[in-house]
Amino acid sequence: MSSTTGPTTVLEPLPGDFYGYLELLDPEEQEILGRVRRFAEEKIAPVADENWASTTFPHDLIPAFADLDIVGLGREWPDRRSYSKLLTSFISLELSRIDPSMATFFGVHTGLALSSIDLCGSEEQKERWLPAMRRMELIGAFALSEPHGGSDVAGGLETTARRDGDTWVLNGAKRWIGNGTFADLTIVWARDVTDGGDGAVLGFVLEKDTPGFTATKMEGKLALRTVQNADLTFVDARVPEANRLQNANSFKDTNRVLRVTRGGVAWNAVGAMMGVYELARDYALEREQFGAPIASYQLIQDHLVTILGHLTSSLGMAVRVAQLQDTDRFTDEQAALAKRECTIALRDAAARAREVLGGNGVLLENKVTRFFNDAEALYSYEGTKEINTLVVGRAITGIGAFVGRAPAKKR
Repeated sequence: MSSTTGPTTVLEPLPGDFYGYLELLDPEEQEILGRVRRFAEEKIAPVADENWASTTFPHDLIPAFADLDIVGLGREWPDRRSYSKLLTSFISLELSRIDPSMATFFGVHTGLALSSIDLCGSEEQKERWLPAMRRMELIGAFALSEPHGGSDVAGGLETTARRDGDTWVLNGAKRWIGNGTFADLTIVWARDVTDGGDGAVLGFVLEKDTPGFTATKMEGKLALRTVQNADLTFVDARVPEANRLQNANSFKDTNRVLRVTRGGVAWNAVGAMMGVYELARDYALEREQFGAPIASYQLIQDHLVTILGHLTSSLGMAVRVAQLQDTDRFTDEQAALAKRECTIALRDAAARAREVLGGNGVLLENKVTRFFNDAEALYSYEGTKEINTLVVGRAITGIGAFVGRAPAKKR
């Protein structure tokens, strides 16, 4: 694509931005995005493969990450104005384009943990925790999924909270918790089982090293390997009432957070597609077979154009998602459709990119296989394809089809 852009573009467009969506950002936003791009390319990219292979997290990058001052850009602070959802979404794209694991780390911290406190916390709680989270002095995690509950966690939440005077006693377990091994603050969702209570889902801010709280790193994970997912257990873990999110009183409040982040997963998928497109295109131009670059062969061009088509249509959908979020008109159904379609497209794009690289596509040094595996995680978390399909299906037909039929008894 030509690099010629409109007069408002101060940041070099990416090869995969075929329709020039970058131009929707104003110059100041592009300058912020440029800092993120340089950080991702200069700091994250050189260590991404090694961290992925060894399942280690680059804690030494957190101070430089913090220096970007991009946590909580969507809210207003005393010393900083709020920025558009389109900018924060493009930041997710830039991080995912280099390493979906680091984009997920950032999304858990600022999208799930910080947003939970911002949307569901009291003013005192926001003042207590958010400034340090913005500076990344406190890192957050979000604990909703459980060993026995993924898609049905809203109705089947097993982690319990029982009030005992000025404290709450938590018991249960959580699974797949990103940042869970090292987070300073973990947002824990639990069902109120206090005598006389109504069984409502409540949110708590659990601080690191709370007695009765244990985080164990999950092993054997073959996607987003740099993300430190953990199994969490709570055995009579006591949390003060002051750490209960004061405006989280039902799963509807939990879903307010998820609606925002589900749209963010669509952007992660778009960013990953951008990454595999660039890798496949560059390889096809450099790799020669039968005396010519493989980019000169029709079947290779078909793969590249198909990847670009997936990327461009998904980016268009994602941009509209951000615009709807900016005007507070974004619905659960729109979030579900965006997450579903963009991650389906990513799966196919990553497979095609691996095919362009042939046997070299399975070598970690060529990076495509990392994206190929990471696509599987993006495809599954924040709502599976099947659940998101049913959310949209209910919206367009008015009929809920979530409840399955029990198997017939044998006679």
